[in-house]
Amino acid sequence: MTSENHGTSHFRALFISDVHLGTRGCQAERLLDFLRYHEADAIYLVGDIVDGWQLRSNWYWPQPHNDVVQKLLRKARKGARLIYVPGNHDEFLRGYYGTHFGGIDVVESTIHESADGRRYLVIHGDIFDLVVTQARWLALLGDKAYEFAIVVNRLFNAVRRRLGFPYWSLSQWAKLKVKNAVSYIGEFEKTLVAEAERDHVDGVICGHIHKAAIHDDFGIRYINCGDWVESCTAVAEHHDGRFEIITWTPTTYEAEPEAAESDPETEAQAAKEKFVDRRDPRKLQ
Repeated sequence: MTSENHGTSHFRALFISDVHLGTRGCQAERLLDFLRYHEADAIYLVGDIVDGWQLRSNWYWPQPHNDVVQKLLRKARKGARLIYVPGNHDEFLRGYYGTHFGGIDVVESTIHESADGRRYLVIHGDIFDLVVTQARWLALLGDKAYEFAIVVNRLFNAVRRRLGFPYWSLSQWAKLKVKNAVSYIGEFEKTLVAEAERDHVDGVICGHIHKAAIHDDFGIRYINCGDWVESCTAVAEHHDGRFEIITWTPTTYEAEPEAAESDPETEAQAAKEKFVDRRDPRKLQ
């Protein structure tokens, strides 16, 4: 659904996870642009929005990261309901369950009821990851390795852009090709679905593994929001209860010419043309 406000899309709910504000890999500029053109009655922040692990060891907080926080707070002031479900990287907020600040409710988990009456457990998912819960040192080591992979991937894609090739994700390729990674993702999904069954709900909405998905492969709807480090994805619920994955991907890196005058409609259209809203073909009813 598109509003009259310069093509802004309005949804019943938006689900965003794994932004990792405070890291160099965070695609804050893309998320900020996404938030400019997407509104919702409710916005669920499904964990790892702020990366406390990284900030403790190396403080990094550029202006775009602050702008994302301010944009979310502004949406709350304008009437959107914001629900924050902390993950392992923003576990410092877990001591504030049940509190309300800046228009944001902080909860351990919550139940979202869709427009068609289905009930979904909303949880980050890290508590079902044995590496995080039983071998924290290994999780921290893996986090450093992933950060290094992101840096290598960016350098690799800088070369690809100069040669005219599109963006290619090393880690996403590895997740699909490496047997152990594929097995890990599958087991994570099964575990989350089992938790939803125990809670007697119709599905689960989570994050944590940076792999956006919507499917019913295990008998209950499984939805993962993806991330804003590489894939730049969010999950949206339409007003009729349909869910879809939105990928906010840039199509050009060319600088825009300076305009003699500032025209809000022209600027909005130009910004929209920089990004393509690619819908997941598996829109499940």
